[in-house]
Amino acid sequence: MRKLMASAAVVALLYGGGPAVAGMAEAEKWVDNEFQPSTLSRDEQLSEMDWFIKAAEPFKGMEINVLSETIPTHSYESETLTKAFEEITGIKVNHQLLGEGEVVQAVQTQMQTRRNLYDAYINDSDLIGTHSRLQLAYNLSDFMEGEGKDVTNPGLDLDDFMGKSFTTGPDGKLYQLPDQQFANLYWFRKDWFDKPELQAKFKEMYGYDLGVPVNWSAYEDIAEFFSVHVKEIDGVRIYGHMDYGKRAPDLGWRMTDAWLSMAGTGNKGTPNGVPIDEWGIRMEAGSCNPAGASVTRGGETNGPASVYAIRKWDEWLRKYAPPGAASYDFYQSLPALSQGNVAQQIFWYTAFTASMVAPKSEGNNTVDDEGKPLWRMAPSPHGPYWQEGQKLGYQDAGSWTILKSTPVDRAKAAWLYAQFVVSKTLDVKKSHVGLTFIRDSTVRHESFTERAPNLGGLVEFYRSPDRVNWSPTGINVPDYPKLAQLWWQNIGDVNSGAFTPQEAMDRLAGEMDQVMARMQAADEQANVYGGCGPRLNDEQDASAWLGKENGPKAQLENEKPQGETIAYEELIKRWQ
Repeated sequence: MRKLMASAAVVALLYGGGPAVAGMAEAEKWVDNEFQPSTLSRDEQLSEMDWFIKAAEPFKGMEINVLSETIPTHSYESETLTKAFEEITGIKVNHQLLGEGEVVQAVQTQMQTRRNLYDAYINDSDLIGTHSRLQLAYNLSDFMEGEGKDVTNPGLDLDDFMGKSFTTGPDGKLYQLPDQQFANLYWFRKDWFDKPELQAKFKEMYGYDLGVPVNWSAYEDIAEFFSVHVKEIDGVRIYGHMDYGKRAPDLGWRMTDAWLSMAGTGNKGTPNGVPIDEWGIRMEAGSCNPAGASVTRGGETNGPASVYAIRKWDEWLRKYAPPGAASYDFYQSLPALSQGNVAQQIFWYTAFTASMVAPKSEGNNTVDDEGKPLWRMAPSPHGPYWQEGQKLGYQDAGSWTILKSTPVDRAKAAWLYAQFVVSKTLDVKKSHVGLTFIRDSTVRHESFTERAPNLGGLVEFYRSPDRVNWSPTGINVPDYPKLAQLWWQNIGDVNSGAFTPQEAMDRLAGEMDQVMARMQAADEQANVYGGCGPRLNDEQDASAWLGKENGPKAQLENEKPQGETIAYEELIKRWQ
């Protein structure tokens, strides 16, 4: 009790003053009826809400517009938290939800036209290289110390944000504030993997234990096993793999979201490889100037590891996924797992955990009658080119971004809303709804200890030190919108059969270098990228780079080593 009183006193010192009358009745209603549980005591929550009421006073009656992609976390913000924020502060927020491609397009349009389309965006931290170079977004570090100081929550606690390193530029400044995070992990039907008859059959056929695949060889064997040899479980036709291939922008993100580095593209280093990152873009240590994507410039976008990655994606999609998967997009593929006819998925976003723990009554066939998951999540297996010390996979960090084309008063009001929806007062509750953790204190809250057995390994993953090995796109990518749009068009030509994986990646790498060459010219002529635009290496024969230290990896003689698996229980011990 004394401890609670002491912490409440600390919060009172942080926020100062007596309670504001207007808004406090509404704050009490929301705290008592919606914002539970919390890492803060009730008194601490009300003190934090009191600060928001006072800070928002100059903006009362204002109506602001913000934009984010469509995932359960943002639906909760748009439908519930905007209402709470307006009742408590008097600021109305129109929180619009669109597809991720449309969000990126809106950000790009506002940056290009300097017209204020939205007052803030929840924009992936994949754009950190763009924002830190173009300087068209508010530098939040300076904003919080300068013109935004009066609207910066003293209890924000930046060090509590797990993804802060993802939203920090090469200059050490914070450009974005994480709002939601989710990793790209391996997903599998543990109930099927545990069947003694299937374990015995797999061991007999492949010579090792059926378990969580450590490498891509084992993933491929397991995909073949369920699709070709098992075929049916409980009267249902089943498959050993799920993915998507529709020719759309999210096909590009399917690849830039660390798929190449999972195969082994890039060099060692976290959160991203140095000097070659998971896009295959080269940027020397200590530099801010990308030097090229093509192997002939020292990059790896069209290197053997990258081509292998694309070839395996296309091959597995055709051979082991359910019919029609090649025409699915991101939003169709991931929820399709709930049908209960897929044994594993190598590339699964934990943002969809919320839908995968829905009850059977809602059509989810991957939970038992009591709602317990029949599936588990585990670390992503890695390809034959991967080396210890490389990143293991992708982690999305949708983060608040405010562009300088937004008038200061509207930027301040939007900054208040952004801090509100990530505040300690309500973050635990929001995380229970969306299951996209951003705060270390939240994932360690006792309510998640209680809920962990029903979340298939999500809590264990986010409590483990391993979580840092999954990271978003980093600073090697100089202009995300301009380069990302090249990926899906070229990869789409592999899915259609128009190009081989090698031809597609050669063309992609060449187009990336062409775009970066134009960026280099713009930077040299007008300082568009603050001197941190590309400075492309001269082209040389690929042999000058392939297999060299810190260069693109040379072709392996054997791209399918012995399959290796590990028992799920052993993995959980490591995470704990």
